[in-house]
Amino acid sequence: MKPTPTDHLSVLPAPDPIAAAHSHRLLQHIHAEMIAAGGSIPFLRFMDLALYAPGLGYYRAGARKFGPDGDFITAPELSPLFSHCLARQCQQILVQTGGGAILELGAGTGTMACDLLLELERLNSLPERYAILELSGELRERQHQTLSQRIPHLLGQIIWLDTLPDSGWRGVILGNEVLDALPVERFRMTGAGPRRMEVIWHGDDLPEALPETFPETAQGNLGWAEGAPDPALTETVAQIEAQIGWGLPEGYVSEYVPQLGNWLSTVAESLTAGALLLIDYGYSRREYYHPERTDGTLLCHYRHRVHGNPLILPGLQDITASVDFTAVAAAGRAAGLALAGYTSQNYFLFGCGLMEELAQMDATDTVRYLEQVRQVKLLTLPGEMGERFKAIALTRDIDGPLCGFSFRDQRDRL
Repeated sequence: MKPTPTDHLSVLPAPDPIAAAHSHRLLQHIHAEMIAAGGSIPFLRFMDLALYAPGLGYYRAGARKFGPDGDFITAPELSPLFSHCLARQCQQILVQTGGGAILELGAGTGTMACDLLLELERLNSLPERYAILELSGELRERQHQTLSQRIPHLLGQIIWLDTLPDSGWRGVILGNEVLDALPVERFRMTGAGPRRMEVIWHGDDLPEALPETFPETAQGNLGWAEGAPDPALTETVAQIEAQIGWGLPEGYVSEYVPQLGNWLSTVAESLTAGALLLIDYGYSRREYYHPERTDGTLLCHYRHRVHGNPLILPGLQDITASVDFTAVAAAGRAAGLALAGYTSQNYFLFGCGLMEELAQMDATDTVRYLEQVRQVKLLTLPGEMGERFKAIALTRDIDGPLCGFSFRDQRDRL
């Protein structure tokens, strides 16, 4: 669950000395790459380093990211009802594949895995195994701790993977809030066409000791620059404009994911039969590149504050962009998968039996019942997570509709 963005960086809490030192090390690493590249790097590369630089990036280092003590709260941590509904969709897919396994891409704290497996156990539909692909060593440890404490009797069915399976995966592949962290190419429309947005270092070389003031320390001398004309960027933006039916105006800033096709193709190669189910915040392409969305969708999350400056706090904040689900559907088809459903999170949860589960709760237990109602509202109201988050299913070699898209399928919007 993400709070309202702020433009006032002064409201961000200053990092402690250890965190600040970590951020400085990553900044030194980024600065060195800038110098080697001639003084600037594409934002795509900056985002990749800020999030995934080995031992330093946000998702590769040890900072706590999820939950009340982290930077944001995801739907599975907000309510177990989310995972209970997801379990029913997984149950249906496992039936259609005649059994199989579940692979979760990035399992956060392990909360979703726990609640999902407990619900599948209650439904007598446990998978053959539950695999977690996790890049962060700190998160692996946290996941193992969570799972050991909450479902020790199921721990033997859970495995951790370093890479995607080569092939032969039958069952379900889950990605909750995974797509939004794929590095994006950011661009700006000019009178001469689109230009890549690059990150540069202003002024002198990086000092040995950065100033200890905040937020100046967090950004150093990083700034924006306009890249040279690039044929691939020009072609991509032309394709976007042709599909949405209007030209992007001068000064318009947005982004896209160049590696989306390769990423989806790699995931699809693992799936022999079953479904890839992705849930994230985003839009169809026409909504994504709406004329009024003039500054793109890039957002940063730091200690439950949201702002729009990705150049501060490198390694300490999450950098995300909303998902272009039209692009996801096209990449899925190109990878040989079928588009089996697309809808808003609220409709997905309704299709998976959310209201039926609420109806089975004891309304006379007023405190617990009202808490469940509050969680349902957060998951489904348009002003909360209900409309901003979407679910998309890409399948291979399975037949029949999926329950998560039975309430309202919005594939016609892609």
